Amino acid sequence: MLDQLLVAGLFFALVMSLVTTSWPAVWVFACAMLAAYFLDLVDTSEVLAKATNSGLITLILLLLVSIGLEKLSWLTRLSGKLISPNYAASLLRMGFFTALFSAFVNNTAVVATLAHTVRSNRHHPASKLLLPLSYAAILGGTVTLIGTSTNLIVSSFLEDATGQSLAFGDFLWVGLAVTVVGLLVILASSRLLPAGVTEQIDINEYLIEVEVDADSALVGKSILDNGLRELEDLFLVEIVRGSHLISPVAPQEYIEAGDKLIFSGDIKQVNALESFDGLRLFAVEEGLLRTNMMEVIVMPGATIEGKSVKDSGFRSLFDAAVVGMRRGGKRLSGKLGNITIQAGDNMMLAVGPDFNERKNLDKNFLVINDSVGEIRTTPFQDYFITSVLMLVIGLASMEYIPLIKGVSFLLVCMLALGVVKGSELRRRFPFELWIIIASALTLSQALTNSGLVAVLAEALHDNLEHLGPYAALVGIYLGTLLLTELMTNNAAAALSFPIAFGLAQSYGVSYMPFVMTVAYGASASFLTPYGYNTNLMVQNLGGYELRDYFRVGLPLSVAYSATVIFLIPRIFPF
Repeated sequence: MLDQLLVAGLFFALVMSLVTTSWPAVWVFACAMLAAYFLDLVDTSEVLAKATNSGLITLILLLLVSIGLEKLSWLTRLSGKLISPNYAASLLRMGFFTALFSAFVNNTAVVATLAHTVRSNRHHPASKLLLPLSYAAILGGTVTLIGTSTNLIVSSFLEDATGQSLAFGDFLWVGLAVTVVGLLVILASSRLLPAGVTEQIDINEYLIEVEVDADSALVGKSILDNGLRELEDLFLVEIVRGSHLISPVAPQEYIEAGDKLIFSGDIKQVNALESFDGLRLFAVEEGLLRTNMMEVIVMPGATIEGKSVKDSGFRSLFDAAVVGMRRGGKRLSGKLGNITIQAGDNMMLAVGPDFNERKNLDKNFLVINDSVGEIRTTPFQDYFITSVLMLVIGLASMEYIPLIKGVSFLLVCMLALGVVKGSELRRRFPFELWIIIASALTLSQALTNSGLVAVLAEALHDNLEHLGPYAALVGIYLGTLLLTELMTNNAAAALSFPIAFGLAQSYGVSYMPFVMTVAYGASASFLTPYGYNTNLMVQNLGGYELRDYFRVGLPLSVAYSATVIFLIPRIFPF
């Protein structure tokens, strides 16, 4: 009884922390897991077994493989042909190919690749296309086992509970149905999308360029000695010295005659530079800074979230300086260093040479940049890797080889061909997701060890017995859907699975409809920008407000839910 109370307390604290605080999910899950371990709710062998669960390792390998898949040039070559003068045709064409690629490639990378094409198209406002782009990526991820990490997480839990993971084709028919229905609903409700013109981030609106005269008193002195670090509303982000670009600028950097000093901040305060001897104001020359400009979006749970740009140590953390920020589709002005960073903020950065090598980028940012769409693979690499991928999928679907072995072979091929590098895999290794899932598996074991799963399942069974297992399945779906809108899809799947599996056992019916319901419920994030990365990604790019997600996403969520609840018991009978 004491163990059950302890586990119940842990889970209550876990859920409340995820829903009501901004604490990183990895810390919340890790602390809960450690508490369960130190309270002897699980033993050492169980913790180690969960950390090396074969389903979890398969998930990690697939995420590493996706780094190489997102570099293949198929989508880039296709992207320029998706948007035409006919809006309905453009929407369906874009939605179809987005869903197709998202079934096999990381959907964040798909949206990042197509976002530039959508924003630069001359036929339709970007706000009419970007949210459908995100929704199509979510729908496409439900078609295959590898389409989204949520499916793989559910498969990991199932393998841990039964020794048998989900098959590659288990998601096919329901996934195809919800994708077709979803795309038609998106088309029908597209009139609800805002048609406003989204403000593009223009570096010329944020940057001020001044040139240092030969006889300026600033020459030969450091930035700090000249007082150029003490300006209230302007910040020195770069120095252009001949053909060289110095960025970020260290306080000890000395000024030379002819230097072009690039300031960011509130351009209305340009008169603050007039007090400095020998500075001449220039417009930013076309193309001068674009070689090192990077557009990013702040991730939920980022280490810099809730801190000001200055207090976060932004420059030293990322080898970059903030040039401009946008929130809610509107530019933020004033002293950028004092602005508190929030999840979803759109930033324009002037990046240094070490920016792409920083290991903390993926934890803090989604990168939205023209270079995302550049072709970075040769035709041979494209055809060879795609052929191996299709071979692995075919053999794994027919159960000739384990998926983990096929994915391992594909990753080795990518390394051998130079599609990905070892340093890149180390930098982008999904360590936090590994900790979250291993912790969730451990907590699920604690639920089972204490008997709390059986108690909860029996209580739900007793209350729903007169309604039958179908009503229980609907309840599990709605509960998972609520969790995924309040937190994240991965956390929702991890929390819902033990209850769903236990409920199936209490009814004495097949667990498959309940397991699949958790997977599809956890992917049904259409009502808020925070439940799914791609939704957050397009928020500022399209200038969307929270109400836009609700009024466009609600019809989609209802249609998606009705399709899932109708089809799952028929394809996976009780």
